[in-house]
Amino acid sequence: MPEFMPAAPSRWSVYRRTLRYYAPYSAPIFLALAFVLLNIGTDLLKPWPLKYIIDSILDPKASPSTYHNLHYLLQLCLGLAGLCLLSGLFNLVSSYLLVKIGLKALARIRCDLFAHLQQLSLKFHDARNSGDSMFRVSYDAQAIQTILNRGLVPIFTAILTLLTTAVIMFRMNWHLTLLAITIGPLLFYAIYHYADRIRRESTLISESESELTSRTQEGLAAIRIVHAFGREDYELDRFQQQAQRSLSANLKLTLTQLNSALVIGTLMGFGTTAMIYFAAQHVISGDIKLGELTVFVSYLAMLYQPLQTLTYTSFALEGAAAGAQRVFEILDTKEDVPDKPGAVAVKHVGGIIEFASVAFGYDEARLILKDVSLRIDPGQRVAFVGATGAGKTTLLSLIPRFYDPTKGVVQLDAMDLKNLKKKSLREQIGIVLQDTMLLAGTIRDNIGYGKLGASDAEIERAAVAARVHDFAKETPKGYATEVGERGVRLSVGQRQRIGIARAFLKNAPILLLDEPTSALDPQTEATIMETLRELMKGRTTVMVTHRIGTIHDCDRIFVLENGTLVEQGTGPELLQRNGAYARLYHSQSRG
Repeated sequence: MPEFMPAAPSRWSVYRRTLRYYAPYSAPIFLALAFVLLNIGTDLLKPWPLKYIIDSILDPKASPSTYHNLHYLLQLCLGLAGLCLLSGLFNLVSSYLLVKIGLKALARIRCDLFAHLQQLSLKFHDARNSGDSMFRVSYDAQAIQTILNRGLVPIFTAILTLLTTAVIMFRMNWHLTLLAITIGPLLFYAIYHYADRIRRESTLISESESELTSRTQEGLAAIRIVHAFGREDYELDRFQQQAQRSLSANLKLTLTQLNSALVIGTLMGFGTTAMIYFAAQHVISGDIKLGELTVFVSYLAMLYQPLQTLTYTSFALEGAAAGAQRVFEILDTKEDVPDKPGAVAVKHVGGIIEFASVAFGYDEARLILKDVSLRIDPGQRVAFVGATGAGKTTLLSLIPRFYDPTKGVVQLDAMDLKNLKKKSLREQIGIVLQDTMLLAGTIRDNIGYGKLGASDAEIERAAVAARVHDFAKETPKGYATEVGERGVRLSVGQRQRIGIARAFLKNAPILLLDEPTSALDPQTEATIMETLRELMKGRTTVMVTHRIGTIHDCDRIFVLENGTLVEQGTGPELLQRNGAYARLYHSQSRG
């Protein structure tokens, strides 16, 4: 878990916060509960037609007017069938309403969770596996529906049924009722004993299933490397190990649930046996009729069923609470790159970028950047160069506030970036990355991602400027060609051009280029650089690259070593100084 993730919320906090997600649906919830009450009422009436059938129609000692009265028998049977039909209808309506409400709340919390994950900084996402976040959105979030549909509503129904059944049984025979409920304390002790174990084991299952999802996502995302190195068996072995851990966690929970079911079922069996034994003696002695015993036994089942429901509901709630805790754990994570209160939206920028004594690190003991100060003037083309790990990309990432500096200030047009709204800041910046990320969709969709709502004409102009049009028109479907997941159906150069087309379409005054040509062959690199020079015109441009030859003619070059700015100047000036830049330049020239 990342250090900045908060502790998991308490169980009662989880339940309280879950109820807030159901607050907008209070009216349909009350309507559903009304049908639940009607369902309980009809269930409580079901045993009585059977009592009258046994005592008034089948009993030879009954009144002659009712003994073997087939017309009365038909009425009672129809009445019982009607009660069953009403009970079924009430249950259908209440169940549908509650499931619908639960699904709406689930959709809300999933959207909130996804939106919060989108807002959290790259530092958060760098520190965790994306598969775990996916599992929390897809599976752990379902706990909010479980808490209502398999927790709170069954508890409400069980308690109400238990109380009404107990009252009716007391009125019928209080001695037998007291005997029947003597197992209650033992049942609640068993529930308490097993509930904590089930919550802990459910948490382990969520964690193991999350790791299994992460392993699957990682293995499939790296499928080309797996095939290239022939590591199918190795990946399968890793997956099997994680699957075995998940299996063990599930079996452990299953064994706990079965043990609890055995204990609780045995207690109920003893209670039922004892009650029937003493009740049968009352029938033999003539204290109660056989029909009354039948009704009493039916109510006994209705008394024990809510107790059993409360047992398994408490276990379901413990499991759901474990999943919900993992969801609220994410929602409680604070943004470490937040919009400050009173932050302003920037609409037009001149393009002056300044770093003043900037330091950055994931923790203060391990700084990646150290006391960097520099200025970039409007319209300048500048480059950050240095060996791998020098801090070039990190420095670039501070401009769009992917991270905030640990110390110092980054300014745009003399305004501290922390005083600007992130969304408005990033609207002023176009970015082309080394590995252009394409979304599953068409060429048109991916270019249009740079400016949502752009017309086909705008997209095509950007495509022409980035030389995407040349290869797009050669495909059977043109701009409607599907690029595949992550753009796998296109070459590296084609993907890169689409990334550049996005930047053309966005037409932002500031352009950031992070190793835009490092993965390309020299011929493709030359073509892409020619396109990028068109894109750079009139924009403040910052480029990060290892390819010294592509930036030697920049207006200014900043050289980094171990997170420190050691040189700055034009390419020719830096060569004359015969320092760090000259060493990089000559080493690549010799190569």
